[in-house]
Amino acid sequence: MGFFSYIFQDWKANRGNVKGRLVLTMFRLVNAVNKYTPTKIIFFPYLMFYRFFVEWSLGVELPRKLTIGPNFVFYHGQGLVVNNKVIIGDNCVLRNGVTIGHKKLADGTLSGCPRLGNHVDVGANVCIIGDISIGNNVTIGAGAVVVKSIPDNSVAVGNPARILNNRVEAPIESI
Repeated sequence: MGFFSYIFQDWKANRGNVKGRLVLTMFRLVNAVNKYTPTKIIFFPYLMFYRFFVEWSLGVELPRKLTIGPNFVFYHGQGLVVNNKVIIGDNCVLRNGVTIGHKKLADGTLSGCPRLGNHVDVGANVCIIGDISIGNNVTIGAGAVVVKSIPDNSVAVGNPARILNNRVEAPIESI
């Protein structure tokens, strides 16, 4: 994948979503810059600008070390918080108020972070925490609190999240 293809890989998936396009283009650039120490030094002002503008001004916390697959979409990204060790698959959708990260364990240590499969659709105000896996082709309803792994082809809702049903339909095609 070429440099420009990498930077604009989410552009088509976010058609009509100006904020999504702006933030994800900036994220892909900061993610590319972060891979090599010389570029981190040269682009240090851009790294700081990204942090102040995207994270502080726009309220979208997508750390530069985060791993996100292509065709990522987020709607109304205000209040979006994702830990830098989270792994997000291809063709995933996140909405406003989503928090994805680790949790503090009883012994005081921190757990691992969630791993989201491909074609995961996360509703508004969802909290996904802990060392869990979210399968492929999963829908998580608004307001759910996910603390256990969810299998492929499922719909999860509630607090704590429970599996509402398993779908057997084919995964959504690329956007």
